[in-house]
Amino acid sequence: MLLAIMGFVFVAYLVIGLALPVLPLYVRNDLGLGPFMVGLVAGSPFVAALLTRVPAGRYADRRGGKQSVIVGLLIAGAGGVLYLVSLRVAGGSNGAVAILMAGRALLGAADSFVITGALSWGLGLIGTLPTGKVVAWIGTAIYAAFAVGAPAGTALYTAGGFTAISVATVLIPLGALAIIVPLRSASAKNEQQPAAMGSVARAVWMPGLGLALGGVGFGAITAFIVLLFAEHQWAPAWPAFTALSVAFVVGRLFFGTLADRLGGARVAFVCVLIEAVGLVLIWLAPSMAVALAGVTLSGFGYSLIYPSLGVEVIRRAPAQSRGLAMGAYTAFLDLSLGISSPLLGLLANGGGIASLFLVSALVALCAAAVSLGLARPSNAHPQAGGHARASRPTSG
Repeated sequence: MLLAIMGFVFVAYLVIGLALPVLPLYVRNDLGLGPFMVGLVAGSPFVAALLTRVPAGRYADRRGGKQSVIVGLLIAGAGGVLYLVSLRVAGGSNGAVAILMAGRALLGAADSFVITGALSWGLGLIGTLPTGKVVAWIGTAIYAAFAVGAPAGTALYTAGGFTAISVATVLIPLGALAIIVPLRSASAKNEQQPAAMGSVARAVWMPGLGLALGGVGFGAITAFIVLLFAEHQWAPAWPAFTALSVAFVVGRLFFGTLADRLGGARVAFVCVLIEAVGLVLIWLAPSMAVALAGVTLSGFGYSLIYPSLGVEVIRRAPAQSRGLAMGAYTAFLDLSLGISSPLLGLLANGGGIASLFLVSALVALCAAAVSLGLARPSNAHPQAGGHARASRPTSG
């Protein structure tokens, strides 16, 4: 059943991955807008996801993971419809980009419901799988989708422009719905009284802060690596997204259980440092090959930050509110990406595209400091007894 859940996550993120390598070029070349607007368009899904993480988490806890995934796929299809509408808007680039951002926002809300539902659904299997493995495998589906989506999106854009991207964004989620609806839910609805928000917040805030700081580099790559390649006349740009995604998938597949065995905070500390080294390589890159090496290293380092710190969240959070806790935890990443993308765009106007990656590397070092703080025995969950291995919540 976990493989089926991963498949639905793959579909949801495939529609996001299709646009990643072409959206900056579409906004800059077709709509005639600058880096700041590229950052706004890139960041709008994360702002929407931020606003919907907690409602999505509560929904998954009350109605079950499967129902949450279904809602997310419906919202994703609606986002594709707005993509199509933006192509038909009269009045120039301002109206088109506003509707485009609304479509991107719907994809961000879809992200909330799909990933939170998938995590809740997958954690229903917690009796047989460690927490870190569930989170890592579901995250693997996300970046496998990005790896496939980058070249597929480039091919669609070359063949049919942004219209082809828009049509695919409508049809792919609808096709997934036809498969998911007949399935039996793998996890029951949670009938327990949800925990107080304060107890969830205490479990989430410090791992969430580390996630937010570690996510800035990922946001810089996804929003601006295309413009860096264009500035240096390195073509095509889609291998950067594929390298990022393949490195991510390799990290998750081969090292996804490290957090369960060694402790989430310790693994996150090492991985953030690896990410920072990759970002510095991108900043200094004299050639496309060096830039791709930096992207690969960053992707590998970033791959285990989310599941590693997620293990810290799960072992601290009340068992009856795991969906809410993971939704709130992921909201920190949304806040990071939603704010950092436009801010980095402003920085690019003055300091150049390459400078964004140096700044992101410095921010990643702050995430390393947070991870060290989490690794201190005084920050261990009482049930964990200070041991590095995450305790397993009961399934619900």
